[in-house]
Order: sequence, then structure tokens, then C-alpha cells
Amino acid sequence: MTTRNTLLRSMNDLGLAAWFGGTLSNAIALNGAAAQASDPAERLRVADAGWARWAPVNLASIGVHLVGAIGIGYANKSRVATQKGVLASTVAKSVLTAAALGVTAYSRVLGKKVEQAEGRPTRGVTEPASDAPDDAAASAQRQLALLQWTIPALTGALGVLNAVHGEQQRPVQQLVGRLARPAKALGLAA
Repeated sequence: MTTRNTLLRSMNDLGLAAWFGGTLSNAIALNGAAAQASDPAERLRVADAGWARWAPVNLASIGVHLVGAIGIGYANKSRVATQKGVLASTVAKSVLTAAALGVTAYSRVLGKKVEQAEGRPTRGVTEPASDAPDDAAASAQRQLALLQWTIPALTGALGVLNAVHGEQQRPVQQLVGRLARPAKALGLAA
């Protein structure tokens, strides 16, 4: 008998959507708008204020996603154990989730270092001014220039794996996947 997991799936998908979309939007819109501030000394302050407002929402989004993802994994533990391909996609999703969490946490640490440089003129939010000292804040800005795109890339890949999991739950895919291991053991499949 099939059990519905609508609440868990909704938590997984909506939490991930907010994590992906909010981070991508802030990288494009917030950082882009802050970089347009006429006073170069205001650019970091404006961006930092926006990212600080996003941080608790992002944390909640990540938490909602994780509860949903763990719940779905638990609800589908027999499929993970018996259906060909589900374990591999589950492991891949777990690795990507851990990577996205790590990059998100590290980006927050770097953001805190950049906050300490508020008032310093900058070329852009993730670009120190050409005459800026080569210190921790400038290094953090340069790292954030890459990481602001890494988080949406990782969370976007998680969205793709969610689609793969959805396809793997089609009845025909479940039947073929569950019969693949016994067929191989009996020498009926490669």
C-alpha cells in the first residue's frame, strides 16, 4: 500500500526552493543593487543589511528542507534498500546537501568578516576597491564572489535530484528497479 507524504514532500521542496531562490535572488538583485550605490562606502552596509535580514529566513528554509528530506528518506527506506538506483541518487543527494550546508555556513562566516569592513569603499559587494588593503575582509569578498553562485548551483542540483527521485517513484520504475537485483542474482540480467 502506498502512503502519501504530502507534508514532508512540501517541506522538502518549499524549503529547498526558498534556499535556492533566496540565495540566487540576493546574489543577483541585492548584491547588484548595493553595488550601484553612489557612495562606495555605503555598498557593503546596504548589502550586509539585506543579507542579515535574509539569514534567519534562510536558516528556517534550510531547516524545513532538512526535516522534509529526512522524513522522505525514512518513509522510503525500503525503496532505498531494494530499488536499483534509489540508493545511488539518495547518496548523491546527501552529499550535495552536505556540500550546500557547508558552503552556506562558510559563506555566513565570510559575510561576518565583510561586515567588519563596513564603511570601507568597495568596487562592488564582492569586489574590494583597487586600493583596499589585502586583509581578511578583502579576502572574504573575493571568496564570496565565487560562493554566491556555488550555493544556487548546489541547491539547484538538489532540485534536479528531487525530480530524479520523483521519476523513480513511478510504478513501472519501482517494479523494474525492485526486480533488477534478484534478476542479476539469478543471472537473468547484466
